[in-house]
Amino acid sequence: MTNKKQNILIIGAGLCGSLLALRLGQRGYNVTVYEMRPDLRKTDISAGRSINLAFSDRGNKAIKLVGIEAQVEKLCIPMNGRMLHDKDGNTFLSNYSGRDHEYINSISRGQLNALLLDEAEKHDHVTIHFNTQCKSVDFENTTAHFQDYNTKNEFVEDADCIIATDGAGSALRKSYYLERKFLFSFSQEYLTHGYKELSILPTETGDYKTYKNALHIWPRGDFMVIALPNLDGSFTVTLFLSYAEGEYNFNNLTTPEIVIEFFQKEFPDALELMPNLVDDFFENPTAPLGTVKCSPWHYKGNTLLMGDSAHAIVPFYGQGMNASFEDVVEFDAVLDAHKDSDWETIFTAFEKTRKKDTDAIADLAIDNFHEMKDHVGQPIFQEKRKIEMALEKAFPDEYSSKYSLVTFNEHIGYREAMLRGRAQDKAILTMLADGVISANHHIKDILDKVTAVTNEILEDDKVAGL
Repeated sequence: MTNKKQNILIIGAGLCGSLLALRLGQRGYNVTVYEMRPDLRKTDISAGRSINLAFSDRGNKAIKLVGIEAQVEKLCIPMNGRMLHDKDGNTFLSNYSGRDHEYINSISRGQLNALLLDEAEKHDHVTIHFNTQCKSVDFENTTAHFQDYNTKNEFVEDADCIIATDGAGSALRKSYYLERKFLFSFSQEYLTHGYKELSILPTETGDYKTYKNALHIWPRGDFMVIALPNLDGSFTVTLFLSYAEGEYNFNNLTTPEIVIEFFQKEFPDALELMPNLVDDFFENPTAPLGTVKCSPWHYKGNTLLMGDSAHAIVPFYGQGMNASFEDVVEFDAVLDAHKDSDWETIFTAFEKTRKKDTDAIADLAIDNFHEMKDHVGQPIFQEKRKIEMALEKAFPDEYSSKYSLVTFNEHIGYREAMLRGRAQDKAILTMLADGVISANHHIKDILDKVTAVTNEILEDDKVAGL
């Protein structure tokens, strides 16, 4: 936009909203942000939400864009792979990549959000208000209706455009479908599983009770536990479990005795590290796992959905925050490409560029849910991973697994990563099952066969319109 004094209203000051406010502030826009929760820099608002997240290359693109890479790096704990735990307490470290420089990071949600808020507020033309809920948006007149939690006063704000980064329960998205003034498609699908946050506390001396630099997984077929490290020596632990199916489920884990029995049977080595299990289990809420897809994300040049408000996903690829951060990078690129255009042109171009990729990562995240809770423990999957690690190590410029394509190849879109990654998985698993390849074969022969069959599958998919 040529007029940098345009007034932009952002609804939501979470990770995506605070990053967007910072970047638009850097570009010279007048930015006002309203957040319904208290200022997390002054009070603890985690309330059972994950306090740490997986931060990887796509998210780091955005951090580089706003120039705070050194500050963010201090908040990161590198995780080189998945540490798998079986029922007998045996562990197996499965690296994320055959390339030593590729790893993901555990990062504190609160500390990262606080940093982004601090950086955004350094700009005089960026203002952030807390404890103020958006009740609805009049997207035809570009105004938003708010209520102050403290005073109970209600008021209306107008702007040149409104961007909603207010998460899966977005007030703007709700206004889109309730008003029924244009053709708006919306889907919200829940898994049969929910999640509950638990914790492994540090030792009395502040050390980690188990291996620090990995994402720990206890895969059990239909359910699992994962753990990510924190800077204070603790781990954030998450139990993913069905609400109603199976011998143990969230609906029947109703007493301390049943919870301990469940962990003794399924996760005995984790239980040893968690004397606080019962307290955490009954103090923290059980939350659902859902995927949101919708279109269009924008109404004319007035309003735009971004981040989870446009495309909430389940957490099993560790890409929720990274995808939202990449939204900001893609939006910034569209602003550069359409400097003399109006907001409608910009919003349309952004959605056209971005939606196919956010749909893809939503589907991939569900794929990875089944992979993490079940497939990682299967011999054929472990042999596939062994082959892929060897391919990445021997041919770092020629081969990347689906996980690497999604997580470490930030220069390609999620959709391209999904199509090639799924084709590779199908090629390797089929050839392993048929005895065409094995981990004992010459690595160059394996590469040639995998490449040839992958390209055949991609061509077939293309012909089929996939």
